[in-house]
This record gives sequence, structure tokens and C-alpha cells, in this order.
Amino acid sequence: MLHDPEQLELFPKLSDDEVQRLAAHGRPVEFAPGELLFKEGDPACHFYVVLEGQVQITKRIHGKEKILITHGAGEFTGDLPMFVSGTATVTARAIVPSRVLEIELAAFRQALADCSPGAASILTAMAARAQDLETQLRHQEKLAALGKLSAGLAHELNNPAAAGRRAAQQLREALLAVQSRMLDVCEGLFPPPQRLLLVELQQQALAHRLGAPRLAPLEQSDREDALADWLADHEIADGWKLAPTLVTSGIGPDQLAPLADQLPGLAFPEALRWLSETLSLTGLVDEVEQSTARISQLVKAIKSYTYMDQAPLQEVDVHEGIENTLTILHHKLKYGVTIVREYAEDLPRLCAYGSELNQVWTNLIDNAIDAMNGKGQITIRTSLYPDTVLVELIDTGSGIPPDIQPRIFEPFFTTKGVGQGSGLGLDIVRRIVAHHRGSIRVESQPGHTRFKVCLPIRQP
Repeated sequence: MLHDPEQLELFPKLSDDEVQRLAAHGRPVEFAPGELLFKEGDPACHFYVVLEGQVQITKRIHGKEKILITHGAGEFTGDLPMFVSGTATVTARAIVPSRVLEIELAAFRQALADCSPGAASILTAMAARAQDLETQLRHQEKLAALGKLSAGLAHELNNPAAAGRRAAQQLREALLAVQSRMLDVCEGLFPPPQRLLLVELQQQALAHRLGAPRLAPLEQSDREDALADWLADHEIADGWKLAPTLVTSGIGPDQLAPLADQLPGLAFPEALRWLSETLSLTGLVDEVEQSTARISQLVKAIKSYTYMDQAPLQEVDVHEGIENTLTILHHKLKYGVTIVREYAEDLPRLCAYGSELNQVWTNLIDNAIDAMNGKGQITIRTSLYPDTVLVELIDTGSGIPPDIQPRIFEPFFTTKGVGQGSGLGLDIVRRIVAHHRGSIRVESQPGHTRFKVCLPIRQP
């Protein structure tokens, strides 16, 4: 199974009361063992709650059908596809004689708008499942980083990433609509003026999350403590749970004071919980959007890096190749390596084997990262000479001892420990540069190692 059935945030169980409330919006349907509720790829038009029996959810991954989860009485499925892409992303079938509550899309939205505890549970589960989708897509990203760069994999990554971005956008719209309708239904607790104040605060918080820089950990912690104390003074029992989300959204005592003044009694604690939960849901959707956008960026870089579906010898943009390499190596750069770009303007394209040149940049940058133990500065400089482009890669690592500098391009020669290097990286670099009728040199001393790659603009 791909998912742990004990993950309650992904697969909560509705109470008997909630099932009864939802029953007013749908109809019970019986399924025989093996009978399909819906199939992967079919239009998704219904929300399902298992009343009796068991419903198994499966998905085809790399040509094989994998079991995701088995739902029992009180559990639900079919929700996320309805709100996002409109297409079932999994298959559901009864594995024993089962009775299922089937609710059409319009009726299900009305049920969510009834402001019941079950609605919050369902919405939270939807957001959690969206985050779970992000995790699965990250696994695909790792496959690409391991070097499985093929046209089929690139297309396979790109399509779900684009679908995931569209899904997250539609999920955001659906969540905002449901949140607004839930406030409308709870008019007795939040009269119109106070409701307007609460919505304005929510919108300010959402705008803050989009544009404000992330706080330093110490400042974030101090603000959370201050807000938790303020909430405790206002008799909010679980203020310490609400503080992290509120502070991340730019909300502090100054923003909450007007709300506390206008919402007496139980209204203020309920308003805070509504605000915190809606901001948490929106934050999860933001994470999905950012992650799928990152996947799309990686796929684009991989396709360009490997020159998929393109002629081997062609006009190559050196700067684009270097940038694609940096994108793919981002997981090694982001923890302490600074990249300084000194690119020549109007650098002409080279007639070259693009995928081979990108192996040169990959090996040189990867070696530089290792030489600096993952922390330091890499300067990449390009310049133009008559009929030649010079690419210099400079790192602030420990340097290459003079006595071994003449040997670094020899095959199988390495200064790394056993199992850490093959000794073929710089040999491959030398061979590729020679293949392009170019040259490569190295200058090194502690704190400054420079590789110079000269490449002719035109191949004979």
C-alpha cells in the first residue's frame, strides 16, 4: 500500500451524526464485490461515503495497479477530483458487498456550506491529500535528479505537474467559496459588520503571505510567544496552537485587537479558529502550487539539458546550458553555495553538441561544490574572443595541490575517498572539450581554483 491508513489527516472517519446530515443530500447505492464506483480517467461527478462494507482505492503507477487505501464505514472518497480537475485520478471498487452514499457535486457543495464540523474535516482532508500529491510528485523529481533523463519521463512529469497546478488553482477557488458561504451560514455568530472585519483581516493575511519575506527563526519564535501570551490574556485556551499560523500570516495583537473588541463571548475564539484554519488550508494550496511549478521548471530544464528530440549538433546557447545545469544541481547548491554570474553580453551561440557540453558544466560545478564541502562561492564568467568563447569556473575551495594538478585529467585518477569518486569526471570533461576542438586548463591555489574552457564558435 502506498499510504498509511493510520494517517487520520488524510483519511478521517465521519461521525454517525455527520453521515446522517450528508444523507439528506444524496442517495444510498449498493455495490457487489468487484463492482466499480468510478474508474481512473472517468469524469468525477460524485462524492461518496461508505455506509457498509469496504471500498478499495487503487491507482496505476508505471503500468501496475497499486493499492492506495481501503475505506470502511464512515470514510469518504471522490472529493478532491470533483473540486479540482473534474477527472478521477484513482479507481474505486467494492471488495465486499457494500452500501455507499452517493452525493452529486452541486449537492455536496451545498452540504459543505452548511457549516458543520464534518465540513471542516472534509476540507482539511482535501488539503492534506493535495499535500500528499505534492510528496508523490517530489519522488518523481528525485528520479529525474538521479539521471533518468528520458523523453518519456520528462513528458510523464510535465503532464501531472501542469495538471497539479491547475488543480491547486481550482482548489483555492473552491476553498474560498466554501469559506465565504460558511461565514454566511453562521450569520448568528458573526453579524455582517463583524463578518466584514474578519474577511478583511483574512485578505490582509493572504496578501502578506504572498509578498512578505520569511521571518528569521528567532524573530518568528519571539512573535509567536508574544501573541500566545496576548491570546491567553484574552482567555483563548489554545492560543499557542494558533500563534504560528497567525504570525506567519503577519497577524499580531495589533491586528486582532479590533476583532476582539467587536466579537464578544464565544464569537472571538471561533473567529480565530476559522481564520487560522482557512489560512492553513490556503498555505497548503500554496505549497502545492509552488512544488508543481518547481517540477515544471525542472522538467523544462531537463528537456533542455539533454536536448531531447533535437539534433545532436546545433546552435547552442552557453548561458542557457549553464543555467539548466544550475537548476538541476539546485539541491546541492541551496545549502550554502553562492553563485556569481559574470556573463558576457551578446555571447554568440556555439555550433556544438549541447548535451555533451552540459556534462562539462555538470562535472565542473559538481567538483567545485565538493571541493568547498558544500559551502562557498562559485563564479561563472564568460567572455568572447575572435572565433572563441571562454568559460571560466572559479571556486573558493581548498585548491588542488601543485604535484597532482598535471594528473587530474587522467582517467580513474581521484583524490576522493573510496566509493566517493570514479576518477572519470574530468576525463570525460577533457574528452568532450577535445571533441569540440577546444581546450581546458586549470589554475589552483588554496581558496581559488579556476577552470578555463575555450570553445570555438564554429566547428570545422
